[in-house]
Amino acid sequence: MADQDPFKSLIRELILAGAMIAILILGLWAHTGSMPPLVVVESSSMIHDIEGEVGSIDAGDLILVHNQPYDTIVTFAEASQVGSKNHGYASHGMAGDVIIYEKNGDVGTPIIHRSILRVTPHDTYSPSRDNDSNSSNQDYCPNGGTYDQYSTDVLEGIAGTCVVNWDVPGTDQMAVESITVKFDGINAGLYDCKRPTHANVESHLVVWQWQPKHAGMLTLGDNNKCSVDQGNSAVNGSSGVHSQSGLVGPVASDWVIGVAGGELPWLGTVKLMVSGEGSPGTAYVPTTSFYWLFTLIASVLIAPMVIEPLINKLMQRSPELAQANKESKKLEPDKDYAAFEEE
Repeated sequence: MADQDPFKSLIRELILAGAMIAILILGLWAHTGSMPPLVVVESSSMIHDIEGEVGSIDAGDLILVHNQPYDTIVTFAEASQVGSKNHGYASHGMAGDVIIYEKNGDVGTPIIHRSILRVTPHDTYSPSRDNDSNSSNQDYCPNGGTYDQYSTDVLEGIAGTCVVNWDVPGTDQMAVESITVKFDGINAGLYDCKRPTHANVESHLVVWQWQPKHAGMLTLGDNNKCSVDQGNSAVNGSSGVHSQSGLVGPVASDWVIGVAGGELPWLGTVKLMVSGEGSPGTAYVPTTSFYWLFTLIASVLIAPMVIEPLINKLMQRSPELAQANKESKKLEPDKDYAAFEEE
């Protein structure tokens, strides 16, 4: 039989590899409902251990992104409230869900942080619609309250409503004009800031007289020592996260890309190694992640060389193979008889 064309063999192998990758991506898409189904973590804002830890989110990890309804996202406040239906729920090492969101809905690198609490409108009324883009809050809401451009007006059924006061599920804040929550383990679940304390700086997270600009979620990186994304208007001393349009507001439903699911540790480091400008590269990847990544790659390369000889030895000793050899010999023609026939 003629040898196969090496070029055709190469093309066939490339097609097979591409098909396997496509099947993997489609499978992940079917599982998560998101495309792309994975994100690479670039920063250290979610780490729990400087040396890296499987189960929490480190730079260089691949995270599955689940497409989940906004109202099913569990906040830290809800998961840490004793008696709540979600009490005890945890994700990636702490209470509550971790979300991936676009900063103010702008184009740019998304943020992956934990949802701390959710603010929802309590009492509302329809705003004045005869305004332009330069109109003030008072122009929209002459009778007081906050103009929320994202929430749906109850009476008119369209986006934009005047919010008189707010609710915060998972806390005692109901129908309040400004939000104050002490996550001290008494008034709400305990959120440890993991920072030195001194005058006017508590050891736990305190949201103080926050007047949100619209409904949404307050978010915080697990490693950010209580410096919330929404800045010092919500938590004293917070630097906040900024986008092209300014300081990030409460995370609205349209900004949420998905909820962080399963973790594939270390593998995203490869992408960070080849990232171009605008990426921190591997600056925040824990040293141990490199060790485990190279160990994993070496194992994948070495495993076939170790496993194949072992399988061959086992096959040689198997009674099924011995029986097959016996039957093969019985089917061979008698050599002496074949030589006599030729004469």
